[in-house]
Amino acid sequence: MKEPVLDEFGKILLEVLLLKVCDQETSQDPEGWTPENPLWGHCAVVSLVVQGIFGGDLLRASLDGTPFAKMRSHYWNRLPDGREVDFTRAQFGESGPGELKAEVRTREYVLSYAPTVQRHELLLERLGELW
Repeated sequence: MKEPVLDEFGKILLEVLLLKVCDQETSQDPEGWTPENPLWGHCAVVSLVVQGIFGGDLLRASLDGTPFAKMRSHYWNRLPDGREVDFTRAQFGESGPGELKAEVRTREYVLSYAPTVQRHELLLERLGELW
């Protein structure tokens, strides 16, 4: 079966839904999460959701040497058509971490950490309730 294509409407819809379902419980950094920054600490689980729906690659970059080094790394997606999308970039604010060097990571690699699996499943459950 062919993956759905992410158009502008789908992108906006997913962005809105993510703001409703991402919270402290689904964040990799619950102490750093705030209602004002609801996507904080969600890059891995959101990227897994996006890949699960649209296919493509999971991209990861180290945050060493950036103001966000505490988070260690950042994930986003490369869609099958080659476009890169980052649904959690807003967590970094206006300045962002700067230019990041991407490496492809497998789904198995990202899901090899039990807390990520739990947060991913919770996020999927919440999205399923709204979708």
